[in-house]
Formats: sequence, structure tokens, C-alpha cells
Amino acid sequence: GLPCRLTNPIRGCICAFFDAGKPDAVAFRADMDALPVTEATGLPYASVHPGAMHACGHDGHTAMALALAVWAAEHLAELPRNLLLVFQPSEETTGGAKLLCETGVLQKYRVRRIFAFHLWPGLPEGTVWSRPGPLMARSSEVTVSLTGKSVHISKYAEGVDAMTAGAEYLRRAYSMMEQLPPEGPSLLRFGKMTAGEVRNAISGQTRLEGSLRTYSEKMFRFCRQQLQDIGKALAAETGCAVTVHLSDGYPAVWNHEELFAGVCAGLGDSAPALLDQPALAAEDFSFYQQEVPGV
Repeated sequence: GLPCRLTNPIRGCICAFFDAGKPDAVAFRADMDALPVTEATGLPYASVHPGAMHACGHDGHTAMALALAVWAAEHLAELPRNLLLVFQPSEETTGGAKLLCETGVLQKYRVRRIFAFHLWPGLPEGTVWSRPGPLMARSSEVTVSLTGKSVHISKYAEGVDAMTAGAEYLRRAYSMMEQLPPEGPSLLRFGKMTAGEVRNAISGQTRLEGSLRTYSEKMFRFCRQQLQDIGKALAAETGCAVTVHLSDGYPAVWNHEELFAGVCAGLGDSAPALLDQPALAAEDFSFYQQEVPGV
């Protein structure tokens, strides 16, 4: 056993608090859910659950946090702050970080700063990389539904073609993204489109499902308005009923600039190497950064 207090603020979560007798605390987050992937690596630590694998390296995140727990137990008297380790579920699905923040756990333990690691294939092994400011994108799911009128293709002029309208929505949305002002990278891509029932009837329904990635709230609001406006224009032109819905999603991961500078100064030659560009992936660590400075 280690000298820490264990709590379960939300289902599937374990928080370990190491009390060094200091007035405030630093937190480290380890996300630990799996992805729906069957592991075929043959490694000794491979998943034993078919169809579930720590394909985003979450087992590595958890291992690093457990190693920190062992180290902290051995150096408790030397710690400049109390330590809170957050083993968080549901980063990949429902935003476990948001649910955790809503419990007030950071305030309860007087957490003043929070850190996390993310294993990242493609970077040189044994190195740490990061950057101040934007690191990972704001993510929002985009769902577009178009309702027309299905008729036999021999009477197509009497119908309202939701498939053609959906294809035109896709074209205009991508064209809009290509013309965005250069305020950092943004991405919109639709990965799923469903329409129609049979080959010889005009489609009465089309549904587009995709994801929007931006870094600033200003750019997100601009894109959201543009996507809504495209839907209104198509509804007027085609006669289809068009609804465009964007989920709240995850905020952008934005590394606190002063805290990042302090980390680099403290680590000296071991400071993180600087990434040239932020990533277009999303991460719910951003919810903690809405509460306290985080890197």
C-alpha cells in the first residue's frame, strides 16, 4: 500500500491524494479507457478482451502515473505541494474530464495546476514534445439532416431530391473551409453519408455525419454560423427541410503559457522539444484547463 487517500468521484475513476502537508496541490491526469480495436500485437501485456484495446496508449499513461505514485510515496516529505493523481475514464467517449471537473474534486484538494502526458507514435522514442498555447483542437460533431420527398425516378420532377441536396451541402461546406481566413489550421470532414432506400426512387432522406476541428472559439462560432447558413440556403433552393446540429464537443487543449515557461525553465536541458504546429486531434484534458492552469 502507498500513503495516499483513494476516492471515486465518478464511476470508473480513482483519485489518489498524497498529503505532504502543504497548502495546495498539483495534479496529474492519466486517462485509461480502451478503444474498440482487437489487439493483435502478441505482446505480453496485450489486451485479454477481444474487441477492446488501449490503442491510444492509455495503458502507458496509467503506468506512468503509477510510477509517479511510487516515487511520490518515497519522497513525500520533500514534495513542494500535495499531489493528486487522477485516473480518469471515458476520454475517448463521453468526456470523463468534464464529469470529474463538475464534482469539484480540483477545488476540494486545492489543485493549482495540472499536467498530463499523451503517448504519441511518430515522435522519437524517449523524448518529450509540447508547445505553449494551442496544442490540440476543439472538436465538435457535425450532423446534417435533409428531408425531401421520395418519388419513383420516372416522376422525379414531382419529388424533392434529398440525396442531390446532401451532395451539394457537402460540396459547399468543403468549399467554405477552403476559403477560411488563415487563423491557424481548421478541419471539417464528413466520414458518413446515408441516403435513399432503393435505386429507382428519389431519396427522401439524407444524413451527413462529420467532425469540425478548430483552435479558437471565434473560429468555431464562425464555422458554425457558415454551416447553418449553407443549410438555410439549400432549404430555400431545393425545398428540402435542412437541420444542422453541432455538438458542444471538447474545448481546445491550450497550454498555459506562463506555466509552460516555468516548466521549461525548471527542467533546463530536459525541457520539452517544441512542436511546430498543434495537432488536429482532440483531448478532454482541455476541461481541466478551463478550471486551473494546465500543460
